[in-house]
Amino acid sequence: MTATILLVEDEAGLISYLDRELNFEGYKVLTAQDGEAAFATFQAQGDQIDMILLDWMIPKLDGLEVMRRIRKTSAVPIMMMTARDYVGDKVAGLDNGADDYITKPFEIEELLARIRVLIRRNHQVQTNFHVADLTLDTKARQVRRGGQLTQLTQREFDLLLVFMQHGGEPLTRDQLLDAVWGTSFDGQANIVDVYVRYLRQKLDQPGTPTLLKTVRGIGYMLAEGPTDE
Repeated sequence: MTATILLVEDEAGLISYLDRELNFEGYKVLTAQDGEAAFATFQAQGDQIDMILLDWMIPKLDGLEVMRRIRKTSAVPIMMMTARDYVGDKVAGLDNGADDYITKPFEIEELLARIRVLIRRNHQVQTNFHVADLTLDTKARQVRRGGQLTQLTQREFDLLLVFMQHGGEPLTRDQLLDAVWGTSFDGQANIVDVYVRYLRQKLDQPGTPTLLKTVRGIGYMLAEGPTDE
């Protein structure tokens, strides 16, 4: 089955080059040269799009705003493509829903490899997870607590998924860092504590028990029952 990629880029030369390379690899390519056109194309053909290659600096709506609008209804893989190389910009892109990030100029072989990974991951068998009244749908990338939809960033969702996959099992900060941030992450380990706090703020509702527990001397786990803080 041919995968469809929505290419959002305002440089005509780069559009032509990428369109040619992607077609050569067997992909069907839809193109848009500004944010409004990109979002309109997604609204009209979103169920046929397997991945979005999205430039950050585009006219009318920038790439970040386009991604935010898409993420309200869809978990389609999105790769940000931009000349920006600041860590803060990368974090903003990933935290707002990007699945990957590539900086211009790039080698076409690397781009194609990353595209294959994202599309393959998206086509894998999806699973629903449940812990108490908390549910996570990996296909729709939706989280609900007590039936109420909870909006999470990409990183928060990935962290919660790890907890859901290991429900009732204590996980160390190092295990969580490796699973969510990757083994090459060289930041502070307390980033895990920061994101656990974010998750608790979004998941805990008045009158509901805390499901994300602190396990003293180890780390955290997702489970029913009394907390150990």
